[in-house]
Amino acid sequence: MSPNEVLMPSSSFSSVSLSLYDHYLRSQIEYPGLHKETFPGLVRFTRPAPGMNFVSYSRLDKAKLDFTIQEQVNYFLPLGQHFEWLVYQHDQPQNLKDRLLARGFADDKDPDAVMVMDLQHYNPAPVDQTDINIHKLAHRDQLADVISVEQQVLGGEFSWIKKRLGDHLELPGYLSVYVAYIHEKPVSTGWIYFHPHNPFATLNGGATIPEYRQRGLYTALVNTRLREAQERGYRFISTGASPFSRPILEQNGFYLLTVAYSMRWSG
Repeated sequence: MSPNEVLMPSSSFSSVSLSLYDHYLRSQIEYPGLHKETFPGLVRFTRPAPGMNFVSYSRLDKAKLDFTIQEQVNYFLPLGQHFEWLVYQHDQPQNLKDRLLARGFADDKDPDAVMVMDLQHYNPAPVDQTDINIHKLAHRDQLADVISVEQQVLGGEFSWIKKRLGDHLELPGYLSVYVAYIHEKPVSTGWIYFHPHNPFATLNGGATIPEYRQRGLYTALVNTRLREAQERGYRFISTGASPFSRPILEQNGFYLLTVAYSMRWSG
């Protein structure tokens, strides 16, 4: 199946977007290096230490909700690793988030706004790129520039990028990583995953060093990645947006689909 072969009405993406998103990016998606298990109403992923383990999708019987939550806790605990349950605003039952909190999961105080775009309606915003040089990285040794930008923007430790993104760069056609330079200095970065047998590509990692903001860098990198997705025949784009990036994405044709909470086990 090519990325464009999607069984859906051609007239309206928004009327079926939640079901499409859940099907392709939560239920049917595969991740390299992760072990996937599918059960009635639930999908979970595990990866070797020190990776994050998670429940990606759930549609559960309200009467069996507490039992199913305990079942997942019992499975993940012996692994001795972090794990989380991804809860979306439209998930059922509606009290799933409350029951996870009661069972010892930590609340997500900074949930992601899930933004989507139908590339058939993509109309890139103009950006003055006279002093911006955008480079597509080819191998893991170049990821030092990505790490530098992410650490300056977010703080913390990002050495994991070289291993994880480096491994993904070695998978043909799976990941594209871009860095924007001004006077040869890396100042903004972002990457995009092209999921196989899937009409969705996903944007990740958008970050710009504070003193270089308001110069169109974020928008330029978004446009660069969307053009590649369009050229490769992908139909839809999804990303998680912060309060800072959401207005920029909306200006570029994205709209809010739902809200995602990462409920991490803290019991």
